[in-house]
Amino acid sequence: MAVQQPRTYSSQEYCPVARTLDVVGERWTILVLRELSWGRKRFSELLEALSGISTNLLSERLKRLEENGMVERVFYSDHPPRAQYRLTEKGRAFVPVLVAMREYGETWEPRQRDD
Repeated sequence: MAVQQPRTYSSQEYCPVARTLDVVGERWTILVLRELSWGRKRFSELLEALSGISTNLLSERLKRLEENGMVERVFYSDHPPRAQYRLTEKGRAFVPVLVAMREYGETWEPRQRDD
């Protein structure tokens, strides 16, 4: 698999926000991190929790997060091979950002459920 090139412009290479967006800025990525931070570990759990994401896209996001050191894949069965995912130290360090985004959303983008 080819390594994906960063999306930042060369003029932004020293900006930590731009570099962070290179890792977490694609659609669904932050939501995958949210689910992992809430304790979901298996691919099937993530797929169910992230209604609307395709299996290919979830797989791609998990691989990219793994390549960037935010997620690690741990095998729990050899035959057949089965893995679960968990946040690394780098991934856990992002949890306060998720909390801040939730607080921001609750304050500035409130939405009531229709149920």
